[in-house]
Amino acid sequence: MNVICYPSKLHGTLEMPPSKSDAHRKLICAALSENNSFTNFSIVSNPDCCEDIDATVRCLEALGAKFTACNNGTQIEPVSAANLRNNAFFDCGESGSTFRFLLPVATVLCESTQFRGSGRLPERPIATLADAMSEHCVEFSSQMLPFSTTGKLHGGIYTIRGDISSQFLTGLLLALPLCNDDSEIRVTTCFESAPYVDLTIQILEKYGIQISQEYQDNLPIFHIKGNQVFHAPTIISMDGDWSNAAFWLTANALGSEIQLTNMQLDSPQGDKAISSILRDFEVASVIDMQNIPDLLPILAIRASFSKSQTQFVNANRLRLKESDRLATTTMMIRGLGGKVDEHSDGLTVYGGGLRGGIVDAHNDHRLAMAAAIAALKCDGPVEIRGAECVKKSYPRFFEHYEQLGGKCNGIDIR
Repeated sequence: MNVICYPSKLHGTLEMPPSKSDAHRKLICAALSENNSFTNFSIVSNPDCCEDIDATVRCLEALGAKFTACNNGTQIEPVSAANLRNNAFFDCGESGSTFRFLLPVATVLCESTQFRGSGRLPERPIATLADAMSEHCVEFSSQMLPFSTTGKLHGGIYTIRGDISSQFLTGLLLALPLCNDDSEIRVTTCFESAPYVDLTIQILEKYGIQISQEYQDNLPIFHIKGNQVFHAPTIISMDGDWSNAAFWLTANALGSEIQLTNMQLDSPQGDKAISSILRDFEVASVIDMQNIPDLLPILAIRASFSKSQTQFVNANRLRLKESDRLATTTMMIRGLGGKVDEHSDGLTVYGGGLRGGIVDAHNDHRLAMAAAIAALKCDGPVEIRGAECVKKSYPRFFEHYEQLGGKCNGIDIR
């Protein structure tokens, strides 16, 4: 589906959908929770979905959890010994979080599993996590999707790189409390996207799981007791999504007037940094993407309308996302008439404005949304090819865009 967006100004109030980062973790914790004496389910009170969250729900159902619509949200019945499905088949779609979080969790519970994914997910790296799991009694038929596993994951001492994906650490932190033995995770390299691991630990604590942490040589070591029990609250609510709020906040920085609700100012989400980055944008000439990689496409748009050049550094992991985001963001900026230099681990974006043009979204939801925000300030229209990919994280993006006064046509996202 192609969408054409025109220069305009957005204004109004918008309730932000739930955070993907928050929802993945809370849904998994709820599905792993022990039934309490009063009820055998929890209620998710704001269950707006996207394709990635649908993938996590689908895989949790494959594991044995039950999700049922009810009057005030979605009811979750957790996995139990009675409904656990051994040799479960997990279709993760294109969701890296679903895959990397549930791979360790499933192998703690099941003697054997089968995993598959689509899009670029089979190309995204997993060897670091698979090697660590292989050292703890899990055998893989392959280290590329699709594959099967045999053997249950055991506790013990894990060593894992911290510069490829924080999702590896989150998957282990979700799974290892269920092992019989105590565990320790030692991070061996520079620790990137640390706020996402902090988010995992905070959510685990809310579900009754204790993780302790220390540092050696500035690298973290996580201590996890075995045989811990997850306890879910009766009502589960999700924080608003700062990653998606970044698009509307950037629109404000370019002249729009949007008020966002359902946003927690004390949220541990790393992408909350968008507020301070936009506030200081004309002052800072170098932006470090180490802990906020998902913000690069929209920040590159903001940089294109600045008064000078902006360098984005420590962004090499962006080559492993839904698209090679360093390459595709470069193509987007050039396609809209801007100037940008691509480096091995970052970009230099030159200010001065954008004229409009054609953007191929490359099946990357963040690229499509960034291009739509760019159109607000461009001299002419922006055609976004493959815009349906916003369904991955924000299916109602273009609906909200129009509600706020955005001018576009070609929308038919189903």
